[in-house]
Amino acid sequence: MSEWQRVPAGKIARQRREIVRLVPGTEYRTMGVRWYSKGAYDRGVVTTETVKAKSLYRVREGDFTFNRIDTQKGAFDVVSAGLDGALATNEFPLYEVNEAELDARFLLLNFQRPDVLREISAMRAGSEGRARWKEADFEAWMVPMPPLPVQRRIIEVIDAIDDQIAALNAEMRALTKVLRRRRADLVTDDSIEAVRAEQAFDFSTGVRRTPDRAAGPYMTPYLRSANVGYGTLDLSDVLEMNYDPAEREKFGLRYGDVVVSEGSASANAVGMPAMWRDELPAPVCTQMTLLRLRAREGVCIPEFVFHWCMWAYESRAFLDVAGGTNIKHISAKRAKGMAVRLPSLDRQREMAVELDAMESALEATRAEATRLGGVRAGLLSGLLDRTINIESAEREV
Repeated sequence: MSEWQRVPAGKIARQRREIVRLVPGTEYRTMGVRWYSKGAYDRGVVTTETVKAKSLYRVREGDFTFNRIDTQKGAFDVVSAGLDGALATNEFPLYEVNEAELDARFLLLNFQRPDVLREISAMRAGSEGRARWKEADFEAWMVPMPPLPVQRRIIEVIDAIDDQIAALNAEMRALTKVLRRRRADLVTDDSIEAVRAEQAFDFSTGVRRTPDRAAGPYMTPYLRSANVGYGTLDLSDVLEMNYDPAEREKFGLRYGDVVVSEGSASANAVGMPAMWRDELPAPVCTQMTLLRLRAREGVCIPEFVFHWCMWAYESRAFLDVAGGTNIKHISAKRAKGMAVRLPSLDRQREMAVELDAMESALEATRAEATRLGGVRAGLLSGLLDRTINIESAEREV
């Protein structure tokens, strides 16, 4: 093959079915494929008592595989050496490629393209339940096929970007670890007197969403738990309901207020905090699913409230005071009784400067990783649809 061609995947990849009959009393290591290009992983050990299937399929290093249920979410990979010999269900078809014509890693790159995943998603649009993207769909998929040396040059270009992204991700993990440890050291300094949280912060809960608030003369944007992430706000879907003028004054957000997710079925979401920085024009209020903590004038500063709430989430102190069984809730009463090591205002400002600088460094690293992710996506699509020249991409990288 000397020129680029487009061929169906089934022409250059053959499904491999190495059946393993499960024997009672024997443990078997299994494999799955994660979403968003996170790849194949060890799903743990199963036995005939924990899995319904009577047989599974042996996985081999170099197999191309995908998740039939979540294909459109980028659940593709090439099996690594560490998973060689594991077993997979029929939800993870296994293919061996014709290595004389195709590098399996190049095939994987094709299925990491955003436009390809959109096409797969469109194919499944309207399907009910857990519709599968089956083997026949994969085998009919048309794949761009340059000569093998070109495939490997493209792989090297994308690998170089992936290495940079991996390094940034490692840096983010390290920065996050240092930031959390330093925040905990500062916030829990036992040389500082502890007070009840209600002595440091003003607490408020929002209003309950009821049908009578769905319309009225004072429709007002409001935040709910769905808008609050780990130190961030997602304002892509802000709802409105009717708050009268007195309620707007009582429940309205001010710059520097900290909102805390009051309850969730997921322990990881309970107590998740973010600071309000006037991202939307006032008035903006809160729903009952959030606690609002506000710095008491002359007692503490908003940045201290934020970092204390971040520590309370990271240390699971918020979760520790949450009640409920299936759905945990932090009541304002419980939160008000939490201990706060309250330093002087000057010391709070010093702490905020130090921790905010660390937050800024972390955010800059995250932004660079995100930017490189966009560069990778554009470069990959351009290389595979031949709108970007491989030589120029190599020079740029």
